[in-house]
Amino acid sequence: MAVESLGLVETRGWVGAVEAADAMCKAAAVRLTRYEVVRGGRVTVIVRGPLADVEAAVAAGAAAAARVGECLARHVIARPDEQIEAPVAGGAGSGGAPSP
Repeated sequence: MAVESLGLVETRGWVGAVEAADAMCKAAAVRLTRYEVVRGGRVTVIVRGPLADVEAAVAAGAAAAARVGECLARHVIARPDEQIEAPVAGGAGSGGAPSP
């Protein structure tokens, strides 16, 4: 089984995160895996999918978040190590949004 790429967009505030997630899901064939809310109003949205789709989704999500608020960071990991699947990428036992 091929490892799906991982895309992250971090925003300041919930509205920017929702806007980013919406743009990411509409821009490419990615799956919204989870989100994390931490102190200071930081929200990280995480998507999974084929590398080219994840790259396109992260670009669209970061741009959308910046239009309505503040995009703090964006990053794509092409082949995440299996050790980060549960704690970061939304595998079993993780927090945030449930995996479909």
